[in-house]
Amino acid sequence: MDIAALSMAMSQVSVSQSASLQVMSMSKDMAEQQGQQLTEMLKSVPAPHPNLGGSLDISV
Repeated sequence: MDIAALSMAMSQVSVSQSASLQVMSMSKDMAEQQGQQLTEMLKSVPAPHPNLGGSLDISV
């Protein structure tokens, strides 16, 4: 294998890795944004019943 072919192959691998990292970064950012939106949505929803689960009756 000559030096030019080796250089081109290494360049293609570098571009491929760069593109892969960019896609992973974009998907991470999107997941963080969706997590923040989910947190805000859960904060805005009121509790179904304020006294539910406050006490427990047990008889043996």
